[in-house]
Amino acid sequence: MPEVHYETRGRVAVLAIDNPPVNAMSPAVWAALHELMARAAGDADVDAIVVTGRGRTFVAGSDIAAFDLLTTRQQSLDRSEWRHATLRGFEDIAKPVVAAIHGHALGGGLELAMACHYRVAARATVFGQPEVLLGLITGAGGSQRLPRLCGAERALSMCTSGQSIDAGEALRAGIVDAVVEGDVINAACDFAAVRAAGGNRRPTSGIAIEAETAAAGRAACAAARAALGRPERVGQAPYVAIDAIEGCFALPFDEGARRERELFADRVLSTESRALRHLFFAERDAAKLPDVPKGSAEGIASAAVIGAGTMGVGIALAYAAAGIPVALIDVNPDVLDSGVATIRAHVASAVAKGRISAVEGERTVAAVSPGASLEAVRDVDIVVEAVFEDMVLKETLFAELGRLTRQHCILASNTSALDIDALGRASGRPHFVIGHHFFSPAHVMKLLEVVRGRETAPAVVATSLALARRLRKVPVVVGNAFGFVANRMLGYYMREAYLLLEEGAGVEQIDRVLTDSGYAVGPFQMQDIAGIDVGARIRQHLKVLGRTRADGPQSEVPDRLFELGHYGQKTGRGWYRYAAGNRTGTADPDVDVIAAAEAQKRGVQRRVIDDEEILARMMTALAGEGVRALDEGVALKAGDIDVIYTCGFGFPRHRGGPMFYADTVGLEVVADRIRDYRQRFGDYWTLSPLLARLAAEGGRLTAPAVAAV
Repeated sequence: MPEVHYETRGRVAVLAIDNPPVNAMSPAVWAALHELMARAAGDADVDAIVVTGRGRTFVAGSDIAAFDLLTTRQQSLDRSEWRHATLRGFEDIAKPVVAAIHGHALGGGLELAMACHYRVAARATVFGQPEVLLGLITGAGGSQRLPRLCGAERALSMCTSGQSIDAGEALRAGIVDAVVEGDVINAACDFAAVRAAGGNRRPTSGIAIEAETAAAGRAACAAARAALGRPERVGQAPYVAIDAIEGCFALPFDEGARRERELFADRVLSTESRALRHLFFAERDAAKLPDVPKGSAEGIASAAVIGAGTMGVGIALAYAAAGIPVALIDVNPDVLDSGVATIRAHVASAVAKGRISAVEGERTVAAVSPGASLEAVRDVDIVVEAVFEDMVLKETLFAELGRLTRQHCILASNTSALDIDALGRASGRPHFVIGHHFFSPAHVMKLLEVVRGRETAPAVVATSLALARRLRKVPVVVGNAFGFVANRMLGYYMREAYLLLEEGAGVEQIDRVLTDSGYAVGPFQMQDIAGIDVGARIRQHLKVLGRTRADGPQSEVPDRLFELGHYGQKTGRGWYRYAAGNRTGTADPDVDVIAAAEAQKRGVQRRVIDDEEILARMMTALAGEGVRALDEGVALKAGDIDVIYTCGFGFPRHRGGPMFYADTVGLEVVADRIRDYRQRFGDYWTLSPLLARLAAEGGRLTAPAVAAV
């Protein structure tokens, strides 16, 4: 059985899972383990059994794609029942069964390890139950075994957050029995032989829970439930995980495990889990491009960032944190000094909060070299331009960079909307020009929109993808059209927010509707963070070109705020007012006065607008323009768009992204909304051919996963 290998070392049978790349617990692995465990249990020449993983890890989870094959609740229950019975069978083996763990023991991997009688781990091993990140819970007894080993609070933390712990923490918590240096399989074989000689076995399911422990466990579950955010924000899975763990302290093991399986079956079929599984594969697939050869990426050993404003500082910090020396360049000494101070303050805060060590903090600060001269770009591997969204300024800068940098230096622009091909022409080296659109704050947000120009070399794209992963970003490659994908769609989304504001909705109401739907922040809160001036400068550039950012009527309200110098948090006023040192805004009544005045100019009759209309219009605008970007080839895949919006704009992950949202409500519903809005609000609501066709055919934009982990 290639999925699991069987060998003996002395009188110890070693079962090694071999399902690369991460030894996922596929149905074939489960079947092979079941058969080979029975073989070892019945072998008179075997006194003990060790279960391990070949390659770089133990078991880093389950075969996620297999969940898409479970189309009914009964199928899911049957699969869970079989896995549960298999693990209970392992516990019932009369010989000691020891897990030899290295790399990762995650999800089904940790459940397998906990069903062994003992666990021996290599020092660098990572443990976790991350099912909640896929909208799932443990399904093979994890919610019953983990609390028995480590107690309620640790189990609740791991199962509701999806966060992992290291081997030292696992040892202190009681999850593993030993942490070793060197060969973990040999250590586990020795451990197993000693236990066999002593006739020792310790099935986790047999650990008794005393009445006092049970009461404390139930209280911990109640406290964890109360501490969670609203389900609209965090999803239902964390709540269900608590329900399952609560069974550990209220029911016998087998009854608690049965309850877990029932909850798991519902989770597998939930829209939330399907959405999160969709995103899991979409993030992996986003970097797969047919014309970008594997192995063509070049290493990046040094960088320069031009512009020490908010975005430039964040980008420089991301490079420095990744261990890449970076020159931070700005001709304005005050801006440069302020940028360096911001970097130092951020690093000091991270050290104080224990997020990084003092040594890491010193290394990060030392990696940033501030300066005012472009001479610093001569020998670097990549230059990232992060100056104002002024096309003339950017073209002038790229012409200078084309002369100063090495021939193969990558010239990247952080522009959020402007023409990458024009910058490539200005540089004289278009093959090496690419867009690296970071999102604010650049050192925190996961997304990197990689904008491919018409002449950008495939190797430059490959290098950008590899660099993004080194910077701990999720890269998505898009085409070079105004606004690319992210801000092109955002233009239509914000258009509706502005028009709704003029029609009578309030700033706080619109933000609340979107946060109630699961967004981390509302559209106006987002603009106050990023800066109202960024969008205003883009609109100014468009007016010069005789264009608008989105079709149809354009509200002047944001431009009125820009003219007043109300840029958002950085100026203390934007859509909200901000007290000094406080990033939590309060309502600004002047905004409604401005909105009413602009509505009067355009002849808009103000009215009461309900929450349902706000959500439907804004989400439909977003989804409709996303389909148009797909239709035009600016976005390569529907999943790419969903990654962009969940990683870059805080679209609720448990809703899957705007394309998955459209599939969820039904493409026919989305198409009908657009037709209705066209009649009510104007011809700027247009139905793309792709959306019209898929709606008529009953099709989908996103598809179930088809590949295993």
